[in-house]
Amino acid sequence: MAGPSGSHPHPLVVVGHGQRAPVDVAGFDCRSHRGHASSQAKVCNYAGQMAIDSADQFGGTESYLTNPALEAAVNCALVLQKPLLVRGEPGTGKTLLAEAVAASQGAELISWHVKSTTRAQEGLYHYDTVQRLYDSRFGDHDVRDISEYIHMGALGKAFKAPERVVLLIDEIDKADLEFPNDLLHELDRMRFTVMETGEVVAAQQRPIVIITSNAEKELPDAFLRRCVFHFIDFPEPELMKRIVEVHEPDVNQQLLDQALAAFYAVRGMDRLRKRPSTSELVDWIAMLQAIELNEVSLSPDMPFLGTLLKKEQDLAAFLDATSGGFRRR
Repeated sequence: MAGPSGSHPHPLVVVGHGQRAPVDVAGFDCRSHRGHASSQAKVCNYAGQMAIDSADQFGGTESYLTNPALEAAVNCALVLQKPLLVRGEPGTGKTLLAEAVAASQGAELISWHVKSTTRAQEGLYHYDTVQRLYDSRFGDHDVRDISEYIHMGALGKAFKAPERVVLLIDEIDKADLEFPNDLLHELDRMRFTVMETGEVVAAQQRPIVIITSNAEKELPDAFLRRCVFHFIDFPEPELMKRIVEVHEPDVNQQLLDQALAAFYAVRGMDRLRKRPSTSELVDWIAMLQAIELNEVSLSPDMPFLGTLLKKEQDLAAFLDATSGGFRRR
């Protein structure tokens, strides 16, 4: 399971010049929607052993902690040359997995961050009719060459790249229901046609495709059939401890143990609409360290609560739970 947040914001680890870099931890279950976790992991492992050179096998990076199940899923996708669909709650490192795979493969990462208004066509190419019209009236360009006004989208760039790249399609479930279906042909055939010029854009090197989903919408079965699936669970305390130690190598161990106990107690509370994620835990512990606090416990006056809980209703639920149901109004 991935430790740091997958997206906004995500877990950090201190690097040079006081900057912080994302760090993630891999998930636990490698399972298809209808398959069995352990059997799929074994199949993926066997496939990886047979078909991937040891230098190309994914085993995580220094800043992205993995486990055998996630490594098996990635290597399975590499062998089968199929998209890897990664699902899990926000903050489990889904997005940063693509960065880790790109780093481990020495490949360029091309990202396509999907929004509610995103259309599949945008990922292929964009025909800039406005610029062409402007140039026809005021510019000195030869507007007869339509190819000058064709701009590749994320898929188009990945297909045209001379070397193998990692293509991230991030949060695919944010788009409308037809979005995944509209990509079926292109992801299957790894080619598309620019209708305005007749150019066929075909992948020179089949990209490594990683697709993330927060399960806001169900994806079509036809789309799922074309993917390798992996579910990233939220980290268990022991794994979470390792994640925090990557971010805060000098953390007080007593404080860390107490903070983890309080953090998981908060996550287990009823009525929470948004449970705190890994990145929020890392931020919280960073603040506790900043004021040189040596101990912390679950209580109504727990410090820097706003780093963990981001909704008024959740703050109210926390105060109710920690004050025995009685709190000042």
